[in-house]
Amino acid sequence: MDPATRAVLRADPRLSRFEPLSRIIYCDDFDEGYNGWLGLIGNYEGSLDSMLPGYAQYLQPMLSPVTMWDTGSHGSHDGTYCLKTATRARKGSQNVSLKRVTFRHPGPIQFEGYFCFKPEASDLQLSELDVRAVGVLFDLQDGEAGSRRVMPHIRYLNALDGTPMLRWQYKQAKAPFAKIGTSGKTVSHYHLAPEGWEDVPDGGQKLCYNEVPTKINWHYLKIGFDLRAMRFTALQCNDRSFDVSKMSPMVIPAMANLWCMLNLAVFVETDVDKRAFLFLDSVCLSGDF
Repeated sequence: MDPATRAVLRADPRLSRFEPLSRIIYCDDFDEGYNGWLGLIGNYEGSLDSMLPGYAQYLQPMLSPVTMWDTGSHGSHDGTYCLKTATRARKGSQNVSLKRVTFRHPGPIQFEGYFCFKPEASDLQLSELDVRAVGVLFDLQDGEAGSRRVMPHIRYLNALDGTPMLRWQYKQAKAPFAKIGTSGKTVSHYHLAPEGWEDVPDGGQKLCYNEVPTKINWHYLKIGFDLRAMRFTALQCNDRSFDVSKMSPMVIPAMANLWCMLNLAVFVETDVDKRAFLFLDSVCLSGDF
């Protein structure tokens, strides 16, 4: 990045918290609204009952000032509202929020965001092991000349069945496909199923988890990916950068009507019969083109 462009970014408080590539695709601050983010709806045909059960549990996100019973409204990283993704109050329940766009150049892209997570503060104790995992995934597909749908998944596994895990993971294992409806045009696969996650090399990391159930601290996360080579290029959380050279994304055959897809999603999963919350303050998606 040339010095003049860097100086402009540094002068803008909204952008200076990020380290974007040469072109910003979008920079969403949820103080301004949803910015096109919404809940994930599973594939269906003819009836919503045809949706796979894993997707039927998903709910829509909300704009939240992070209201807590004892402190009032916590607010976001530097404003009032953030995007709140909440699970149902059932162990293993997940929820996903995403933004759907397309790309115009198959080159490097980079996600950056500020996030935090907590379980619902229904108990007067820390409950630091109640959230199972939070994560980010891309849903990508080559242009018409290509033949791949590529889904890079990254998650922070916080706890599993009450045991602290505190590590980053990725997923390349594919879930089986199921036909939806009778037209032959619709299929689905539950790619966030619990099976198939692998540890990021040297991916252990302790995140700040404050002393009571209603205190939160924001974390910085960066994930880099190359749309041409379809490989990871970076993973950083706070002060830690991880080696992604041996990590591979999930790859499945290309699907009709999804050419140049560049979807970005965040997700959260609970480890107990209590709602888990993922709060996303802001997101910057950038690319080199």
